[in-house]
Amino acid sequence: QVLLAAAVCTKAGKAIVSRQFVEMTRTRIEGLLAAFPKLMNTGKQHTFVETESVRYVYQPMEKLYMVLITTKNSNILEDLETLRLFSRVIPEYCRALEENEISEHCFDLIFAFDEIVALGYRENVNLAQIRTFTEMDSHEEKVFRAVRETQEREAKAEMRRKAKELQQARRDAERQGKKAPGFGGFGSSAVSGGTTAAMITETIIETEKPKVAPAPARPSGPSKALKLGAKGKEVDNFVDKLKSEGENIMTSVGKRSTEAAKVLAPPVNVESVHMKIEEKISLTCGRDGGLQNMELHGMIMLHISDEKFARIRLHVENEDKRGVQLQTHPNVDKKLFTAESQIGLKNPEKSFPINSDVGVLKWRLQTTEESFIPLTINCWPSESGSSCDVNIEYELQEESLELNDVIITIPLP
Repeated sequence: QVLLAAAVCTKAGKAIVSRQFVEMTRTRIEGLLAAFPKLMNTGKQHTFVETESVRYVYQPMEKLYMVLITTKNSNILEDLETLRLFSRVIPEYCRALEENEISEHCFDLIFAFDEIVALGYRENVNLAQIRTFTEMDSHEEKVFRAVRETQEREAKAEMRRKAKELQQARRDAERQGKKAPGFGGFGSSAVSGGTTAAMITETIIETEKPKVAPAPARPSGPSKALKLGAKGKEVDNFVDKLKSEGENIMTSVGKRSTEAAKVLAPPVNVESVHMKIEEKISLTCGRDGGLQNMELHGMIMLHISDEKFARIRLHVENEDKRGVQLQTHPNVDKKLFTAESQIGLKNPEKSFPINSDVGVLKWRLQTTEESFIPLTINCWPSESGSSCDVNIEYELQEESLELNDVIITIPLP
């Protein structure tokens, strides 16, 4: 065995994610990672350190380390190449190289690690193949599911058809004054179709019994209990009569909801360089007013569809005076953004990914200042006897915003 384990740990040696490729106890791997920071010499530029039994090959990632634990007889050039692939996999699943983010996506990372190394040796895979393998998208599975769903629908349709035929046969027998075939219990009636037909009849009719309406008082006349949609027709006729008399009738709630669902967001003009800004606000206010807590999360997503703009720089006008915490992507030049408010890659020779959304900048604000609330809601209940009238007033405080699809949910006991 060459590669013993791959782990992401803090600078103090605390393991966040660790994948062992040989049989190792938890105490053993935690001891190796705890000893790792003490063995590093800050005065040297090496990316590996050796002990009497193992070799650590590592790469710093902001506040964390990507560490490979190998045997001393492994090829260090292959280990460094494997380490670079591990380091490229982590940003694929984690937006930020932070402990909480990596802990949240730990299982995705472990599955990706297993695609890189098998039984201690590296597999011949690249980043695109790892992404495909972990998604596990199978065309054969989709075909199998589609065939199975089709068979289930056909079986249900056949069952309903047979049930209708049996019910029709029972009605015909009742009209003619004969005994209905197959309804006298198991073996108690003479069925021309044999025992199997009697058992199928009993099973289907027992299943359909809860759905059948009670028999009418006059069995000889036509039954109205099975006429579906009759009530809807009566309502429509009543509405038509009101309209003919000159009354203004509003559409039903179901139609209004359908029309509201058809209202889509205005079309967005997407060009070669497209930037999308998303902000999410969650806040808690007291019943009598006062902001208890408000938290805002925002992000700028960059989408480039033309290769000639892949090395573009974005200038951001930051006029914030509220104390928003800004954080750039690890591959974005942080010094350039701090000095000139420009978003550009740290390595000028590299380019942004083509035809994919990339989060380049995110921000966070946590406050209890009431003036930052974008939307205020006031409720005025007034009791009158056995009923209670409630007036709800909502007001947009931020004039730069525009309200779309606002839903106010009121819990009722």
